[in-house]
Amino acid sequence: MQSYEIIMKKRDGQELSAEEINFFIKGFTQGDIADYQASAMAMAVYFQGMNKRELADWTMAMIRSGDTIDLSEITGVTSDKHSTGGVGDKTTILLAPWIAATGVPFAKMSGRGLGHTGGTIDKLEAIPGFNPALSKEEVVRNVNEIGAAVACQTDNLVPADKKLYAIRDVTGTVESIPLIASSIMSKKIAAGTDTIVLDVETGTGAFMKTIEDAKKLAKAMVSIGTNLGRETIAVLTNMNQPLGRAVGNSIEVIEAIETLKGNGPEDVKEKAVALGSYIQVVTGKAKTASEGRQKMLDALKSGAALEKFKEMVAAQGGNPEVAGNYELLPKARYAMDITASESGYISGINGQEVGMAVKIIGAGREKKDDILDLSSGVYLEKKAGDYVDAGEKIAVLYGNDKEKMQEALNRIRSAYSYSPEKIEVLPMVHAVITKENL
Repeated sequence: MQSYEIIMKKRDGQELSAEEINFFIKGFTQGDIADYQASAMAMAVYFQGMNKRELADWTMAMIRSGDTIDLSEITGVTSDKHSTGGVGDKTTILLAPWIAATGVPFAKMSGRGLGHTGGTIDKLEAIPGFNPALSKEEVVRNVNEIGAAVACQTDNLVPADKKLYAIRDVTGTVESIPLIASSIMSKKIAAGTDTIVLDVETGTGAFMKTIEDAKKLAKAMVSIGTNLGRETIAVLTNMNQPLGRAVGNSIEVIEAIETLKGNGPEDVKEKAVALGSYIQVVTGKAKTASEGRQKMLDALKSGAALEKFKEMVAAQGGNPEVAGNYELLPKARYAMDITASESGYISGINGQEVGMAVKIIGAGREKKDDILDLSSGVYLEKKAGDYVDAGEKIAVLYGNDKEKMQEALNRIRSAYSYSPEKIEVLPMVHAVITKENL
């Protein structure tokens, strides 16, 4: 079998066999197939795509390239949730304990942030002492004892994906739906949970800018999960402006806690409840999404979700007192008000611009080894649909470098757009993709 023949076969739009796919992924991971050949394959897939069977085989070959995590010792049907990336998305921080409070075991492998969207692990590390570097045994123990664990991915989880992403990043093939879908699903399946709910975000603050592209990605991922024996549902959610009002690290932890207290922004609550309701469905805890929704709301109202958050934090070495004392979290030295550039109704907030702005002040990273400023961020006091007068405060920027803060302030101000007429804010959930409606 020759790698260049496999590349030409895909280049010409032909279907690759499972053996050819396994040969190519294994050879590339081990260094027997050169980077330039992998680049050619990525471009061939970009233009020719893959059918459902090829996509499942490609994903499985990537999974076999490294470690897999066996969570069979966890009692019950386990669940995981993955977001395709959005600005201000702190959903996992509150969803993990919230789901556990309903009696569903939740085991999640999360990543760090890179680019304009933040990472769950970075945000949780704003909590003093919180340790995301759990062994498989610690994940199993925590989930069995308290119902939830959020851990960082192991270095050898799907190494083929790390190598292939580095190629895609410099060859203009990042946007390939089959390659995105297999990248995400290989890591989710290798992480070992029984069921997966995917949060496919779409809009200015997401990687998927249009609903059409988001649906294509959602269908590809649900197809992979179904073909590889995982109950999988994808929920398409609105990211045409940042989620909630807080964008940063410690500031997002505060907003997540406030939501668990019943005081958070409505969009944050709505997204968590929507995703949680479908987790109830895929794990068999609820027959319908509406039944699952009620379970979520009951756990919030009773205070069980907040108490489970404290248990999860304590189980991972963190200080649970942060739930009642936000002074324990990293705090920025400076605060700058951001004012409206004109009068009118806010018609939108470009999430990508907001994400890039907070990266400037250290809340996000440009390179993987960048050190984050966990205290910096922005609080959006006004959002789409609100009326403001020119010069009125619309946001507060927090940071430790005034020069960089001024640059970020100007960028956030320009991220706001205005209209003389009040605009209709899109619903949080655009669509739900299941194996039945593929």
